[in-house]
Amino acid sequence: MEFTLTFLRIFFLDILYASPVLGFLLLLIVLVGSLIGRLEGWSAFDALYHAFINATTVGYGDFHPSKKGSKALAILLALVGLIFTGMVVAIALHAASFAYAEVYTVAGLWRRS
Repeated sequence: MEFTLTFLRIFFLDILYASPVLGFLLLLIVLVGSLIGRLEGWSAFDALYHAFINATTVGYGDFHPSKKGSKALAILLALVGLIFTGMVVAIALHAASFAYAEVYTVAGLWRRS
């Protein structure tokens, strides 16, 4: 339980520190998604749905751009989504590594070489 609490503390602290960059990336996803939706004539909800499905690389395929400009923006959207996801995974990995080292170093069970 100590590991989990330490992990969560560090994870949310790191998310807080990275929030300006993560917030900018989320804003970029929303703006590019809205632009794609406007170019394609989709509703605001459908445009945001497509943006987040595309940014998370799930890609159901129920909404897909048909115009060249929209397709180029969709590629940009996917790349921004990969950067966002990569940052969240890196933050989680950092939090797990830090929590593991802190919990097991204190217990004397883990030694750095």
